[in-house]
Parts: sequence; C-alpha cells; structure tokens
Amino acid sequence: MAQTAVAGKQRWWDGGKSPFNVEYGKLMMWYFLMSDAFTFGAFLISYGTVRFASNGWPDPNEVFSSVPFMGHAHMPLVFVSIMTFILIASSVTMVLAVGEGHANNRKGVMKYMILTIIGGLMFLGCQAWEWHHLHEQGAWWGRNPFNNFGGTPASTNFTNFFFTITGFHGFHVLSGVVINIIMLIMTWKGVFDRRGHYLMIEKAGLYWHFVDLVWVFVFTCFYLF
Repeated sequence: MAQTAVAGKQRWWDGGKSPFNVEYGKLMMWYFLMSDAFTFGAFLISYGTVRFASNGWPDPNEVFSSVPFMGHAHMPLVFVSIMTFILIASSVTMVLAVGEGHANNRKGVMKYMILTIIGGLMFLGCQAWEWHHLHEQGAWWGRNPFNNFGGTPASTNFTNFFFTITGFHGFHVLSGVVINIIMLIMTWKGVFDRRGHYLMIEKAGLYWHFVDLVWVFVFTCFYLF
C-alpha cells in the first residue's frame, strides 16, 4: 500500500513540486539569481571599497553630461535617467506579459513580450552610445581622461570598474533579450498553449526583473556618487 501511494505521486525531481512547494524550474531560477547576485555584490563591494579609500574621484555630473544629438550641451545625468526609465518600463511590460500568461492569453503575452524586447534593445543601444562617446573622450580600460573633483588627475580605477561592471550588466541585458525572443517564438508557435501554462514566461520574468534591480544599484554607485 505504501509503495503504491508513493508511486502515485509525482516526484519533485521528475518535474513536480520542489520540497519548498515551488515549481522545480522556478526554484532553480531563484538559485541562479542568488548566485548571480553574489557576483554583482562582489563587484559593487570592491568598487565601493576602492572608491571610498581613494582621496579623489571623478565628478559623475561632468563625466555623464552628454546627450545624443544635443551637441556640447551640458546636461548632467539626463541620458542615463532616460536609460533607467526605459529599463524600468520594460520591467512593467514584463509584469503585464506574465499577467497575460496567467490568463492564458497568447496574444497578450506576445504583445507585451515584444514591448519588453524593444525596451531591452533600446537600453543596449543607449549603453552602446554611452560607451562609444566615453571612448571618443579617451576613456577605456587602463585610460581615464577625467579629473577628480578638485581638478587633480584621477587614477584608472574609475574607468576600469565602470566598463567592467556596466559591461557585465549589459551582457545580462543582452542575455535577457535573447531569452525573451526565444520565449516570444515559443509563444507564437503555441508551445505554452499545448502545455497548458505559461510558467516559462514567469521564469524569464524573474531574470528580467533581476537585471532591472541590479541596474538600480549600478546607477546609484556610478552615476550618483
């Protein structure tokens, strides 16, 4: 009797519920995001340690003051604020896509996934422009043309950390866009309708929200302080 009862239950490692009463794939996504958070945390803690141990640091209002097609206008942090708004808006459309998935509305999922993908591509385009603009000014790994607040020459720690951390985050955004495109194609082909649920959209949403959340910390560290 006991063996029959056990055999009638779906085991969590065969695709059923995890021991934490969470769908197994979603649990694994949370584990991955936790490990990735430790990596970003190590980067940002290292940056903060060097930043506050340094006698001088470049002024972000001077470094990030350019806006595309605005010539030499001095507009501190305007462009990065636009980038941040785009990424946050894409997080909202992802929430709406997940909501449509819960309602098993394939057209709604596709609409909001397309908007999320467009938002991700726009953010990457903005970041590519920013990198190109800074490179034209002479900034790169091992090169820092910007002076400290007091006008003294700055070390290359600022640019080394900036390009490493924003590049690492940009890679995550690019990966998220690729994942979302795959999810969009699977939705278009009716894969999730045949499965009877849109759990994969929810898992992709967890990753996308994580990427957006990390950007808040990157934005705070590099652009505000």
